[in-house]
Amino acid sequence: MVLRASLKQKSQVRKRKPALLKSWEALLRTVSKLSLGWQMSIPITVAIVGLWSYAAVAQTPPTVESVATATADLKIGLDTMWVMIAGCLVFFMNAGFCMLETGMCRQKNAVNVLAKNLIVFALSTVAFWAIGFGLMFSNGNGWIGASGGFFLTGTDSSPVTGDAYQGIFKAISWAGVPLAAKFFFQLVFAGTAATIVSGAVAERIKFIDFLLFSLLLVGIAYPITGHWIWGGGWLATLGFYDFAGSTVVHAVGGWAALMGAAFLGARIGKYNADGSANAIPPHNLSIATLGALILWLGWFGFNPGSTMSVGNGSLIAHIALTTNTGGAFGAIAATVVAWAILGKPDLTMTINGLLAGLVAVTAPCAWISVPSSAIIGAIGGILVVFAVGFFDKLKIDDPVGAIAVHLVNGVWGTLALGLFSQADAFGATPAPKAGLLFGGGIEQFWYQLVGVLSVGGFTVLVSSIFWILLKSTLGIRVTSEEELEGLDISEHGMEAYAGFAKESAFGSSSNYPSSSSEPTKY
Repeated sequence: MVLRASLKQKSQVRKRKPALLKSWEALLRTVSKLSLGWQMSIPITVAIVGLWSYAAVAQTPPTVESVATATADLKIGLDTMWVMIAGCLVFFMNAGFCMLETGMCRQKNAVNVLAKNLIVFALSTVAFWAIGFGLMFSNGNGWIGASGGFFLTGTDSSPVTGDAYQGIFKAISWAGVPLAAKFFFQLVFAGTAATIVSGAVAERIKFIDFLLFSLLLVGIAYPITGHWIWGGGWLATLGFYDFAGSTVVHAVGGWAALMGAAFLGARIGKYNADGSANAIPPHNLSIATLGALILWLGWFGFNPGSTMSVGNGSLIAHIALTTNTGGAFGAIAATVVAWAILGKPDLTMTINGLLAGLVAVTAPCAWISVPSSAIIGAIGGILVVFAVGFFDKLKIDDPVGAIAVHLVNGVWGTLALGLFSQADAFGATPAPKAGLLFGGGIEQFWYQLVGVLSVGGFTVLVSSIFWILLKSTLGIRVTSEEELEGLDISEHGMEAYAGFAKESAFGSSSNYPSSSSEPTKY
């Protein structure tokens, strides 16, 4: 029986063979009808599927440690990308300052203003890399960083944070990004402070003196006061807060600009014999407006980027909203007030009102509500209109309104934190105490006032020393002939608009207002 069953099975296999052979032959015929490209893809596909199957089988199952490491690396990568993008937005603000200042000044000085705004960031890079970053953020005492860090050297375990950090930049170890990202982000802030000075001293300063002052400001003065606040210095220990730089950047630049304008004196034809001011019209409000819009965009890197981390995104979004609201209400308030005073809406006041609101909200943006940012921005817009007239009464000639925007509203925004702070209500930590208007008493406002006065006093002193040294050695102002001719020709030997007609008012050497000219009233 067994033998008979075996023979039967073999017989069935023999019967199946012709059927299998026929199927195989049919498959070969089908393949042979395909194009050469399709025929070649078949073995490649088989090989890929086989390798994928092997790889899937050969993979080592992930461990808890490997998942944690990958997650930490991803967080560092995202935070670093955010800091670099925000830093690039702040860097692009150089283009905004460049356009704004050039448009607000006269045609005959356009090349000079453009050259200053271009070279100032290059100089800032050298000064901050060589010495500034080390003075500002290296370990030291309450007054200055004293552990070196020059040329970005020294022990540093970034992106390690907190107590695990080992290195000489402990003050900025809270940011979990590489040291290079920290430096780049702080560099663009330092460059902004130097750029503020450019507008206030425009149209009469010697090019070489501006370059030297920028090196001294970014390399020495700015980092020292910055260390007091952001470098773990005595103001930080006291309880002073400045989230993104109303004082650290804007007021410091504003104080330095104020002293520069004072030591330089006014432009020829700006003031009459009785002390009244003449308006010297800007030559291109189109590019000035473009510059303002670029600055508005850059502020979304300036303020939200100061988180230096992504988190869940809620704090970044909140800061962006308070920043935008402050700027918007500043522009509206300045327009309305200027309209009421001058009888017509003044575009230059709208521009400066926008910037004033943005500057004012920079210090408190992480710790205030959106309605509070609207109030702060609106007050900033009102202040800038009256500040322009105030400095004119003092005969402080500021061609672009930089002092009124950055100094006045840098101070106002810093003090506003002591009024409107809601502590850590919006997720930003560490946080100041609640402000006076939100049940926190006067304590935080007092800290802010101490910071404003101390930083202002130091910056005025050091800037004055720098300006006096430059004035006594090189001389800081061009000659009257050079000023009348225009700095483009006298300082650079070229014109911004070669072949175009010269200005008919305040642009040529012979067309300046007499003492009987009617001044613009603010």
